[in-house]
Order: sequence, then structure tokens, then C-alpha cells
Amino acid sequence: IYATLFGGGKSKLKSLVSPFNRGTAYIYRDETKNNCKITDFDPKMTHLSFRENLFKSYAASFAAEIVLKTKCAGSPQKSYILLNGFLDGMEMSSEDESRTGLLRFIWRYLDLMGLRPDCIFCCQCGKDFFSSPFSIQSLRNGAFYDELNSGFVCQDCGGSRNSFFLPIEALTYLEAVSRLSPKEVRKMPLDSETRRILKDFCYKIIEKSTGLKFLSLATGISIL
Repeated sequence: IYATLFGGGKSKLKSLVSPFNRGTAYIYRDETKNNCKITDFDPKMTHLSFRENLFKSYAASFAAEIVLKTKCAGSPQKSYILLNGFLDGMEMSSEDESRTGLLRFIWRYLDLMGLRPDCIFCCQCGKDFFSSPFSIQSLRNGAFYDELNSGFVCQDCGGSRNSFFLPIEALTYLEAVSRLSPKEVRKMPLDSETRRILKDFCYKIIEKSTGLKFLSLATGISIL
């Protein structure tokens, strides 16, 4: 439903009818003019910190654009829960915590679309990345995400020229997001280098998997 808030900056509703605020909107439909206008809004959840933090603002726009362009992954109800959980979580979190939260949102949304790769087993030979000879203590061990196979392959099988390497720490975190509850995952530590790798990977895979380009990511890449 597309509805207009008339009055602009002079409207008392301007601060309430803001992007990502959630509540009950009262809408009047003018049948003769074939348009709708917002007459009142009763907010149930606001995100005031989004106005004060550029990352949160861009992250919210990025997440919303993903949901809109993928048509809610065919599941509006589940997308609504996932998106609002992310937005509400950012409101209660610091910028640093929100950056990690965005990565979790993308990984969970890929699962909702049925596009999330298995991060436990090699998609070619079936090797378990978390068993011997792989060592969780070693940054040299991990797996390649192979775009041609749309999955992770072990180092023995080797990745193609379009592969993206993830160390075992990054795979461990993604596996935890796939398996554990949001509350449990939030307690897991994530060092800055692993998060940087995961950020590059998640931003790349969401565009490659969907075949879409996201304007909010392109315009806010220096902030996101």
C-alpha cells in the first residue's frame, strides 16, 4: 500500500512516520482521486538511534532492500520476523554489535531463500571441515566457497579461480549461526579480522546468489 503523509516538515506526524518505525497506520483512501493519505500513526516500536548512527541507517536500508528486491523470499511472514528482529536488535545494540548482526541477518536470509551453502561438508568429496586434519587453531585451514559449485570445497579438492577462501574461524561462526539460537550466537566472540572476512564474503554472496545489485550497498559501502 502506498500512502502519502501530507504537510511535510510541518506535519506533527513527521517524526512518527519514519522509515523502520513499526505500529498501526490509519489511512484514508480517496476514491475520486485514487490515492491514499496517512491520517494518523500509533508507533509500537521506534528506532531513534538510526537517526544518530550512519551505519545503522545504511544497514537498515540494506536489509530492507534485500527483502523487497527478493520479494520476501516467498515468505512474507518469516521475512517480517527476521527483518524486524534485526532492526530491533540494532536499536538495542552498539554499532560494533550491529555490524556483526548484519552478517547474521544476511546468512539467515540466504537460508530463507534456500540459497545458503552447507558450511560443514565439502560439496565435492563430503569431507567434514571440523574434523582431522583440520585444526580450529590454525588460520591456514579452512575452505573455499566456489561460485561454480555454489558451495564450500576443501583445500584438497581446491577451489576454482572464482573461489573465496574462508578460514576455519569464519566457517565455525557461520555454522553456529546456522545451528544455534540468536541468543546463543550473540554470546560468541568474533575478532575483527574474521568479521572483515565474513563481511566481504556475505556482501559478495548475497549479490551473487540473488543475481541482484543493491543500491544501498553501492552507495554506503564505505560505511557498511
